[in-house]
Amino acid sequence: MRVERTTLDGVLLFVPTPYRDERGLFTRTFDAAIAQKAGLDPAAFIQDSQSRSRQGVVRGMHGRSGRGEAKLVRCARGAVFDVLVDARPDSPTFGQQTSVRLDDESFLTLYVPPGFLHGFQALTEVTDVCYRIDREHDPSEDLAVRFDDPELGIGWPLPPSMISDRDRTAGSWANLRERLTT
Repeated sequence: MRVERTTLDGVLLFVPTPYRDERGLFTRTFDAAIAQKAGLDPAAFIQDSQSRSRQGVVRGMHGRSGRGEAKLVRCARGAVFDVLVDARPDSPTFGQQTSVRLDDESFLTLYVPPGFLHGFQALTEVTDVCYRIDREHDPSEDLAVRFDDPELGIGWPLPPSMISDRDRTAGSWANLRERLTT
């Protein structure tokens, strides 16, 4: 397993090496020693969650206020178009975004530092996404920006097939940016 840095400050991509043979495959999806060498505290991740989505579903863009939350995100079944937006006002990449395909073939794991908005679109008929999170959920700290915010201009690869009411009625990036920088 190796670790790659992305274009956004602090975001890491863990790239495993699957071992394939006639039986199928085996891969390591997390390695505490490698995470520690990359500057993460493996013991800090206290909660594992999983979501299941149908093709075209968009979930996001979500974040946390306060101390934020760090996440390790991977796709255990199917494939997603995963998007991050840097919402840390003091960051050199504030307001910038990056995207990566996470799937059950490459087994990539995306490290999302605190202070990012995160969302994804399911690209396959059934998609399972797994999250390893470093904080308990506190709904009072939830942040959300519309998935189709014109200023962010996220290029979702498929027409969105389903959006939650929360995501459909989320605020704008401009409003959140103003709140974060004043």
